[in-house]
Amino acid sequence: MQRNRAIVRLSYIRENAEKFAALAGGAKLCAVVKADAYGHGAETVAPALEGVADCFAVALVGEGAALRLAGVRKDVLVLVPPLCEEEVLRGISYGLIFTVGDAQDYALIASVCKKYGLCARCHIKANTGMNRFGFDLPAFRAFAAGRLCGNVSAEGIYSHFYRPEHAETAARQFSLFGEFCREGERAFGKLIRHIAATGGTIASPDYRLDMVRIGIGLYGYLPGGFAGALPLKRALTVCSTVAAVRECTGGGAGYGEFGPVYGRLAAVRAGYADGFSRAGGVGNVNVLCMDAFLSRIPAEKYAEVCVFSDADAYAERNGTISYEALTRVCGRAERVYEG
Repeated sequence: MQRNRAIVRLSYIRENAEKFAALAGGAKLCAVVKADAYGHGAETVAPALEGVADCFAVALVGEGAALRLAGVRKDVLVLVPPLCEEEVLRGISYGLIFTVGDAQDYALIASVCKKYGLCARCHIKANTGMNRFGFDLPAFRAFAAGRLCGNVSAEGIYSHFYRPEHAETAARQFSLFGEFCREGERAFGKLIRHIAATGGTIASPDYRLDMVRIGIGLYGYLPGGFAGALPLKRALTVCSTVAAVRECTGGGAGYGEFGPVYGRLAAVRAGYADGFSRAGGVGNVNVLCMDAFLSRIPAEKYAEVCVFSDADAYAERNGTISYEALTRVCGRAERVYEG
């Protein structure tokens, strides 16, 4: 077939989730399915995890809405704060939980609630060093001391380790997060506290608190510095089809100055428009074309060949990270679910 096949093993994702749930102990498990479940297909992955996960996290309101339309009923936290009235209204209509990362985020949500007579739920984001989203501590103290809208309820507070593998850095962040939690609970009462993603969950039992957010680990991979810390199953394989085979007697191999080329070449129907990198490629003899690459693989025309099964190895070869690889290589592919 012309389209690549992305084979997603749901049973592997569930098994990985169960391992993290056991590791988390009494902490809730938040399954992170942003970026279309890291390329695995959120609208299928999330329903398959409802029996294991306590809640879900996405990046965007639209991603959360898609989960609701797919039948997901558990809580969904949107990690990026809303940026306009339309997103607040849509998030409320689908029962999503917003992130509040500064006073302006809160003011936007509160103004929409007051204008339309609605109520919203939120988790507060604390900046403990990553400097992406979230209150700095002095600003949060001022915010927490102010008069807040009764239509917006704060249910949780969270942050994110930017170097969970570095014990000293992680400990410093965790200590600062403790100050945020104390300030937050003085102002809002009991909050769900969470700072650990996949790496932080493994780094220390202390970091698991009330909830852990597991993203890359669900799909069978661990962040840098944690290789081998937990036995996981890699859930995604991408296969393509040999579209042509020839015996070359000179000339090039795709675009650019390359060659002369002699011997057998197979044209495999996967290129950079399918999400594969031109930098290191997938076993090609020259740079990828948009829709195909040329390889020495000993396969016949119409044979199906594996072009992706190990995001770590692919990432190393292409100068990137497994996260980026997983979210890209299913471009134009047909997902096939097993288990």
